[in-house]
Amino acid sequence: MKQCIVTLDMEGVLTPEIWIAVAEKTGIPELRRTTRDEPDYDKLMRGRLAILAQHGLGLSHIQKVIGELRPLQGSKEFLDELRSMVPVVILSDTFEQFASPLLRQLGWPLLLCHRLVVENDRIINYALRVREQKQKAVAAFRQMNYYVIAAGDSYNDTKMLLEANSGILFRAPDNVKHEFPQFPTVETYPELLALIKKAIQEAQ
Repeated sequence: MKQCIVTLDMEGVLTPEIWIAVAEKTGIPELRRTTRDEPDYDKLMRGRLAILAQHGLGLSHIQKVIGELRPLQGSKEFLDELRSMVPVVILSDTFEQFASPLLRQLGWPLLLCHRLVVENDRIINYALRVREQKQKAVAAFRQMNYYVIAAGDSYNDTKMLLEANSGILFRAPDNVKHEFPQFPTVETYPELLALIKKAIQEAQ
């Protein structure tokens, strides 16, 4: 019998997409592009930083938008029940400077993510904790003899799902579903919880 651990993406699974919220608040449609659309994360982030610089938007502008966001409806209850059953780690390509308001509303789950490089409120770069951090974290958990169940919604989650013992797509866009048909797909938290419980039983 193996111990189980669950790894979840944050944005799109538990919380709204931060950059889409910023795009809507600022009226800059180019910022709506996310990892659901662009598989190259560095290309995506370089584009975002250029747009922020072009429009004179600093970290404080983004943090103000994030401060008004709420977790997705039902996500807190889902996460609470899941954490009562099994250890849960959130693996996200968001940044420490963005996450705190949302983590507080979710009950401070463990989040592993990246950091922004900021000078005088201007975001000048970003620092990855490690490349392919989601996949490498899952690989490390498996090396520790955990049975890993992973759920995500975007291109940047697929390597994590492939590395896990059990991978699940949650509310993924059609393009991701089409390119990764090997993963079961669900749209609601009860469905996601049911698949996770099934995977836990299979690990016993």
